[in-house]
Amino acid sequence: RRLLDLKAPDIIVRNEKRMLQESVDALFDNGRRGRVITGTGKRPLKSLAEMLKGKQGRFRQNLLGKRVDYSGRSVIVVGPELKLHQCGLPKKMALELFKPFLYARLNKLGLATTIKQAKKIVEKQTSEVWDALEHIIREHPILLNRAPTLHRLGVQAFEAKLIEGNAIELHPLVCAAFNADFDGDQMAVHIPLSLEAQLEARVLMMSTNNILSPSNGKPIIVPSQDIVLGIYYLSQSKKTEEKPVGIFSNVNEIDTALERNNISLHSEIISQFETVDEKGKKVIEKYKSTAGRFLLSSVLPKNHKIKFSLIDRLLTKKAVSEIIDIVYRYCGQKETVIFCDRIKDLGFKYAFKAGISFGKNDLIIPKTKEKLVNE
Repeated sequence: RRLLDLKAPDIIVRNEKRMLQESVDALFDNGRRGRVITGTGKRPLKSLAEMLKGKQGRFRQNLLGKRVDYSGRSVIVVGPELKLHQCGLPKKMALELFKPFLYARLNKLGLATTIKQAKKIVEKQTSEVWDALEHIIREHPILLNRAPTLHRLGVQAFEAKLIEGNAIELHPLVCAAFNADFDGDQMAVHIPLSLEAQLEARVLMMSTNNILSPSNGKPIIVPSQDIVLGIYYLSQSKKTEEKPVGIFSNVNEIDTALERNNISLHSEIISQFETVDEKGKKVIEKYKSTAGRFLLSSVLPKNHKIKFSLIDRLLTKKAVSEIIDIVYRYCGQKETVIFCDRIKDLGFKYAFKAGISFGKNDLIIPKTKEKLVNE
């Protein structure tokens, strides 16, 4: 306008208009039209569009990639002794995440009257602090999430169990739902704060309430790896037509005979299988099978639809999955969870006893070693 008032030549006015248009274009989207306008040090100027789009933009950096309070992140390791509803939470992590709850608890117990006092007590990490923390987390579910969260089972709730170390312990049967393995995967922990959030986590998101896959309705907490190996080993039988090596009245007797090496896991024996009829009355049936299969039958839930023939075969991963499906259908969720945990324990125990892999300490050194070495 100043140039027009001064009656400047057309060429200067046109040039100024072009430069103004370029500046406005660069402000909205630098580099969209023609060359990129650079600032000091030949660095391209950041336009409004660039502030919004891309990985470093407002949406993906700040709005979608939320960094939230009461959360943590760590490497996961397997927790073979955990129950399905549990996960192992490192003590240091729990102490940091539950600090506000801890201050309130110490205040309630009369150990601290102000936040400042409570902070000092927590920093000292006395036995009272750990006791208070144990009490808090006992009834407080936590959320575990593994990225990428591709379906709703990518976030599940667990009861925390305080552990030493820096890694989160994860139950081996929930790995399939998270698509997790233990080669360095990391998982995030979140704490539901309000009572409503805790209730929702416990009722809707607890791992024990999510044992079926949302995509096909089949069980997703299916044993894998070592557990399958242990169950397969346990259900194997010798291909011989020998007579049964003994008659046993219950699993305890079979266990004792196995410990004394009177029989092997794959020996044919005669024993009893305890179940119930349609009215819920106890029924005892006699079968001829291997010792390993009788051990497997002892973890089956008592139901008239659950027969001994279900486990009286060589059990592969697919067969175990079918058994879990049948148990869920006829016995319900609670029994299925208990059954899966028992199967997990049996699988690990007998995968270990099978001696599929061994270390140098498992090898027996012959007494003639020195003589042979000297020769």
